[in-house]
Amino acid sequence: MALDPLASVTRPGAGGAAARIAREAVTSGTGAGFADQLGSLITGVEQTATDANQAVTNMVESTGEVHDAMIALQRAEMSLELTVQVRNKFVQAYQDIMRMPI
Repeated sequence: MALDPLASVTRPGAGGAAARIAREAVTSGTGAGFADQLGSLITGVEQTATDANQAVTNMVESTGEVHDAMIALQRAEMSLELTVQVRNKFVQAYQDIMRMPI
């Protein structure tokens, strides 16, 4: 007998289409994995840094606006800060798991 991973979360007859979609996402395996999500986060950070560098280059060459460069720099800084905070949470979670008694 296979266990339904969402049976404890949803009541029979409740949730309707949302419960069905969630159940299919869990059982089908076609949803994006955790590693894929992390990879896309890092790719996004790299892309914002590249965009910021290009915006600053355009500003220096007088082909771009100053406010565009500042917005791109702020966006890159915030995405990097988010990535660092996610990394800090992962490290803390790993340390907490390693401190658990067996």
